[in-house]
Amino acid sequence: MHAIDLNADLGETVRGEPTADDAAMFAVVSSASIACGGHAGDDASMRVAVAAAAAGSVAVGAHPSFRDTANFGRVRITVGAAQLRADVTAQLDALAAAGADIRYVKPHGALYHAVSAERGAAEAVAASVAELSARLGRAVPVLGLDGEIAAAAAAAGLSFVPEAFLDRGYRADGTLVPRGEPGALLQGAAEVAERAVRLAIQGEVVAVDGTVLVTDAASLCVHGDSPGAVAMALAARRALTAEGVAVRAPW
Repeated sequence: MHAIDLNADLGETVRGEPTADDAAMFAVVSSASIACGGHAGDDASMRVAVAAAAAGSVAVGAHPSFRDTANFGRVRITVGAAQLRADVTAQLDALAAAGADIRYVKPHGALYHAVSAERGAAEAVAASVAELSARLGRAVPVLGLDGEIAAAAAAAGLSFVPEAFLDRGYRADGTLVPRGEPGALLQGAAEVAERAVRLAIQGEVVAVDGTVLVTDAASLCVHGDSPGAVAMALAARRALTAEGVAVRAPW
């Protein structure tokens, strides 16, 4: 049976308050990228999220970001490679200390885009993940948008797993439409479900201008804090199952 991963960014508490319906999302997804203090989350929220993932047999990924809680990690921060590596390492260590069996690492927000486009940022993050891998005694994959991070991961002896978004608009060049611009967010469950099936079966996603993009994404993401996230994730999973596509983590 054909299979694909369904992931969500969870554990993203801000000042102790959740930004998503984590309990409902953990019941739907196969992987959860858990905030580890850079843009959201703290020791308490990490422990709660790790426990919820274990209870639901959901694979745990680390979701590090630039250290920028004020902007939820969505603004590019100027930081040197050595400091970025240290910041990411601290976040990975914090999630591990919360009891997580970290199966993959997915950068968040501005860092997600930075490692795709910038070699220095990509190499810093890959080096941090390689350190984690050495401590665990197994290579931890990196999940993200193709680009510099794929090359940096390979150079560090890590697998790179391409991802596609169910709830974000794409430009014709394969990048995401910036938040705040028309078409940046999808909010209809039916549209998201249709996109999930097309991505899983045909490896295609349609950009906002109608361009058909080809991708080999092995994991599909619904942001936990998107409007209607639970309904979209449920619709995607049900549509995939109806088409004979198993939803399971590849880690």
